[in-house]
Amino acid sequence: MGTLSGNPLLSLEDAQQRLLDLTTPLPIEHVDIDRAFNRYLAQPLIASRTQPAADLSAMDGYAVHADDLQGPWRVVGESAAGHAFEGIFGMGEAIRISTGAVLPEGADAVILQEDLARNGNDLVLTGTPPDPADKHIRRRGMDFAHGTTVLSAGTHLGAAQVGLGLAAGHRHIAVRRRARICIIDSGDELAIDPLACAPHQIPASNGIMLGAMARTLDVDVQRLGPVPDTLDSLLAAFDAAADADLIVTSGGASGGDHDLVRPALDVWGAQIDFWRIAIRPGKPLLVATRDHQGRRQVVIGLPGNPVSGFVTGYFFMLPAIRALLGAATPRPASLQSRLAAPVKTNGNRRQFIRAYWNGVDVVPHPQQDSGALLSLSQSNVLIDRPAHAPAGAPGDTVSIFLLQNGGIA
Repeated sequence: MGTLSGNPLLSLEDAQQRLLDLTTPLPIEHVDIDRAFNRYLAQPLIASRTQPAADLSAMDGYAVHADDLQGPWRVVGESAAGHAFEGIFGMGEAIRISTGAVLPEGADAVILQEDLARNGNDLVLTGTPPDPADKHIRRRGMDFAHGTTVLSAGTHLGAAQVGLGLAAGHRHIAVRRRARICIIDSGDELAIDPLACAPHQIPASNGIMLGAMARTLDVDVQRLGPVPDTLDSLLAAFDAAADADLIVTSGGASGGDHDLVRPALDVWGAQIDFWRIAIRPGKPLLVATRDHQGRRQVVIGLPGNPVSGFVTGYFFMLPAIRALLGAATPRPASLQSRLAAPVKTNGNRRQFIRAYWNGVDVVPHPQQDSGALLSLSQSNVLIDRPAHAPAGAPGDTVSIFLLQNGGIA
């Protein structure tokens, strides 16, 4: 039975866990690694080759024998990146070698070119030989060996990870199917055209904001609305979203006479799992599911106030999408920072304060109204204030969440 009116409010973590427990990763598909960026690995990635495949020089210099570090030497050949020295060489001889070139057979030391002086093919030591002798050598398998698990399932595939996947010998890798997200803006007060917005209306900015948040992940986004505050209109919108893996509504999830998302979901055949959580902004959050054509759809009803919608989208919509895509850690992680300005004693709900973080200190924004989008756009973090937290003074340590919302975060 869900947490509905009259029941205790769920904590953020309990509500997130209930949502994630309802969310099943999407089916696996194999894609060219060029198309894998910003997705999540669905299966462990095992190296099919060794990197590096041979001993290489880490610097420009000369390859010599470790028992012959004082010289002088005679240069008898060269090993360049992509063009290995094919012969053999003995004591008193050296091979010119470039960074990334294969170490010649028998060589076990590289002396930096700035520690040597060359006259024709004659080479003498003028600086300090390497200590240890193999200091400037990248040994075979230094990075990874054939058969090593280089990436675990659920890893987010950023630029370094796709580069690693190719280096490990993979042209195709397993990821989850792209998620289909439908965002429904609802409310009679919403105007689709900001240039034709009557005094009793506000521009329908939540849908485009939430769609932009969702598109930071690998998803297809469908936007519907603004949808009028009628049961039939909401039912038609839910029917239009019947193929979505995740449906996100904005507005209409509170308990007022014109908040019809809950009754519409009941008629549509969805089951309410919980409603309302112990945070601000964002208390009237709703989560429901519907079993449709052999698969489960998840519905998240977000508050209509834009900052409330953003904060709950950050803590619920984005983790749900990451879970659909197979992320090992779908929830955002917090960092520690220190206050640069005071904050007031908090009430009985956990609060997330818009703020700007400069990499060292965090400054709370003076405007914290849940309808104030300007202050949200000027913030790049949320300060996490526990329920009943005492007043905070400059220099106090606080937890923050990075928003990737402009600025440096």
